[in-house]
Amino acid sequence: MANVNRVILIGNLTRDPQLKYLPSQTAVAEFGLATNRKFKSATGEDREEVCFVDCTAFGRSAEVINQYCQKGKQLYIEGRLKFDSWEDKQGGGKRSKLTVVIENFQFLGGRDAGGGAPSQGGGGEDQTRAPSRPQQQRGAPQSQPPQEAPFGDEQQFDDKEIPF
Repeated sequence: MANVNRVILIGNLTRDPQLKYLPSQTAVAEFGLATNRKFKSATGEDREEVCFVDCTAFGRSAEVINQYCQKGKQLYIEGRLKFDSWEDKQGGGKRSKLTVVIENFQFLGGRDAGGGAPSQGGGGEDQTRAPSRPQQQRGAPQSQPPQEAPFGDEQQFDDKEIPF
């Protein structure tokens, strides 16, 4: 039987992405994502539970997320869990952390929701371009002249053509 390591989350960034480059010049963006769950307790009281998740994107995905996302932006991500463990340098013993490595993502919310970029798919850590699968996107922000989409293959739409 095969194992499955798949994560799908929708949440809001808890901090601005931190962009770094590996010695191989591969871009790496790290950020936090908060997801919430609303439910009623056994006593009928409305409750909310929040889960904070560390996320990492590589390659072109990292650059796009860094360019268009900031704290509060809503994001849909697909990826896999990665477990890291290390010895604490200050004598704190063995430490560990679970991270979501992003393999695909989509911007959510409108331009007023913290972004102004088109929705995009992202690649995994060994990819520098998104998969060439057509997706609809919103036009460039009105305050800037139209520019090529981050991945170059998508069709541009004028704001007047979007039905909402």
